Amino acid sequence: MNSDSIQQGVEDAAVSLSDNEHGTIQSIERAANILSLLNQETRVLRPAFVAERLGLNRTTAYRYLQSLQATGFLNASFGPGPLFDQVSALVSERQEILTLAPTIMRQVADSTGLTTVLSFLGRSGAIVTLVEEANEGTIVLTVHVGTVLELKAAQSRALLAYQVNPDVAARLHANLSPSEARAEQEELAKVRRNGIAWADLGRIGLASVAAPVFGGRDVQAAMGILGTTAVLAPGQGSEERVETLRAAAEHLSSMIGA
Repeated sequence: MNSDSIQQGVEDAAVSLSDNEHGTIQSIERAANILSLLNQETRVLRPAFVAERLGLNRTTAYRYLQSLQATGFLNASFGPGPLFDQVSALVSERQEILTLAPTIMRQVADSTGLTTVLSFLGRSGAIVTLVEEANEGTIVLTVHVGTVLELKAAQSRALLAYQVNPDVAARLHANLSPSEARAEQEELAKVRRNGIAWADLGRIGLASVAAPVFGGRDVQAAMGILGTTAVLAPGQGSEERVETLRAAAEHLSSMIGA
């Protein structure tokens, strides 16, 4: 499973728990309240316990527990289910990346003279999470932390190209025209062949390239560098900078979970 399936699990739970009187929003709130009862002392939930703590009748409490079990939030005994393990692993891996990446990114920025960026995949594209700006150069390009990058951005492409679930890219490409969606699929195939993604944002004089960061078999993040086309462009003397980026992403990947 990946992070997109967690979101789907939440949505499935909301649908299965919804009732005509209150709708899915209250169902999600109730489900969250039930899950929040799990702690070091309470490893398994019982209908009577849930009913007492949340002011529900036992039948309703049992129905919620069954739905949470069916969607993976709880196991067959109404203890933490596989989605809890998945979320825990995801948080752990991301925290590890955020701890390890800055030093490596600083080295890339110093070596290439270009701003180095790390992004995670969000609901609508890559989200800039870490930035290490170049210390030298007459032109220093940067991007703000929290920026949601376009689908044609290098880091978005690097993240989408290696998604285990093809529905992730299909969902994000749904708002593109058929010809644009086909073109993006071709670009993602090129990324998988080359291991490197270039941006195509139509901004004259600016360029960016990104490489995937893996944790196990799944892509976890994308590391990219930003520059002008004078120093960073496909096949125009930027091979050394690109290889520095690629090696850094591979090095970070090798450290995750080590």
